[in-house]
Amino acid sequence: MSVLEALALPVLVLTPLVVAVWLLVADRVGTPPRPGTSRGIAVGAAVLVAAAAVVVVWRRPEVDLLWVDSLGVRLDLGVDGLSAPFVLLTGLMALVATLVPYHHPLTDARLGEPGRHEPTVALPVVGADLPRPRAIATYYACLLVVVGGSLLTFLTRDAVVFFVAFELVLVPMWVLIARHGDATSRADRDGAALRFLLFTATGSMLMLIGILALWGATGTTDLARWAELAGGSLGHGTQVTVTVILLLGLGIKVPVWPLHTWLPWVHATAPTAGSVLLAAVLLKMGAYGMIRLVAAPLPDGLTTVAPVLAGLAVTGILWAGLACLVEQDLKRLIAWASIGHLGFVVLAIATGSETGLQAAIYGNMAHGLISALLFVLVGSLKHQWGGADLGSPRAALREVSPRFGFALVLGMAAAMGLPGLAGFWGEWGALYAAWDPGPGRTVWWFRGFAVAAALGAVLAAAYAVRVLREVWAGDRRSPAIRDVRGVELGVLFVLGVGIVALGVYPVALLDLTAPAAEALVTTLGVGR
Repeated sequence: MSVLEALALPVLVLTPLVVAVWLLVADRVGTPPRPGTSRGIAVGAAVLVAAAAVVVVWRRPEVDLLWVDSLGVRLDLGVDGLSAPFVLLTGLMALVATLVPYHHPLTDARLGEPGRHEPTVALPVVGADLPRPRAIATYYACLLVVVGGSLLTFLTRDAVVFFVAFELVLVPMWVLIARHGDATSRADRDGAALRFLLFTATGSMLMLIGILALWGATGTTDLARWAELAGGSLGHGTQVTVTVILLLGLGIKVPVWPLHTWLPWVHATAPTAGSVLLAAVLLKMGAYGMIRLVAAPLPDGLTTVAPVLAGLAVTGILWAGLACLVEQDLKRLIAWASIGHLGFVVLAIATGSETGLQAAIYGNMAHGLISALLFVLVGSLKHQWGGADLGSPRAALREVSPRFGFALVLGMAAAMGLPGLAGFWGEWGALYAAWDPGPGRTVWWFRGFAVAAALGAVLAAAYAVRVLREVWAGDRRSPAIRDVRGVELGVLFVLGVGIVALGVYPVALLDLTAPAAEALVTTLGVGR
């Protein structure tokens, strides 16, 4: 292995964290970098992260260092077929989040209504740039910490490091929402940020309890060792109890219905880059945790609770679809759609089959690309419109901004799960896996879930048509907005290409994940 390949893994993990610390120190202690300089530094770090992610997935280097000797905790880092797609997705989203233009948070004053907690100012021209806050370097630092913590979560093979990395992203995301969020008052931003922190902290506490229980039963925090033992050191009742605790904690992170209530408000409030990382990366950490911390080490427990987990997932699919039919805020609507799409991911995990595991990973990747494209697009539109209310009269995108319009049509078509686009394979795979679930599952129950989830796909088509009718169709030409261009156009183009590529050629991702999924299912003794 060359020196470059050996350094790829440390560079991948340390670059976003070290650059973030430098930006924070410069912003708070020294002379704050100029906004353009801060962004350039962050983009440079993201480029390095994306390149290192490709090398790490391609060459598979490993790092194994003793961290806490008395506890047996190791910095054991590496990738396999299950984690590699998540690492690549995080590297891409690091670029997207840092390249997306920073928008000054909207206030009531900007919308022409004096805010409850914001000083009244002259109404600026919609879409005009407002003065950037002094903490712009902190904004980019928070984005990079979220990226670094997410990468460490996907790379680690130690449960304690997994938990630490999982927690690392919470405070910077809270800062992004509270300090830079798009809400009409400071109270709304603070409320959304507090809800995010309380819900996710509760999930973390439950996850920690489950990890400690497994640690005590196995005497190790090695995730690979946990998968080999497959819960053999725990009785059936203990497995079920620990499984429920872990699924509750991780279910908040995904989120699974009815633990989802924090997500629409947070997405509607978070800045565009924050929404991109939250939807495309952070939510994936919960689903990935279900595979690593539940499916692998607790197969009997997962088999027992699988019908309940699948039922909650399908309820979330239907609930989110109905909510999207009446939701008036476009950004909240995309957030509700995310809950529905991730319901297919959780349903696939609950099936306990190799097809289900692959469908879950594929669905995560597809949703990451689709949600990122839609949030970039909607975030830009929101700041040009001065809001995201679907009831307000708007110029039809197909008339005044055809590039925006094409991106919206592509994103909503992919969200429908149309063949030829990325969303199709994840949803179809989940339905197929539910129709033919793994051993220990009641076939007719899961076939009923498959039928109900298919109805959810019909609801997705209905709300996608509603959005296109309200935003894209029509003949209104005022108030005019500028079409997407420059960096934003490049970002939407790359995401669009990824959506089409995954839809047209799914074999690349399926081949990458198949060996690891097969090995995991075989180890658990539930292979088909």
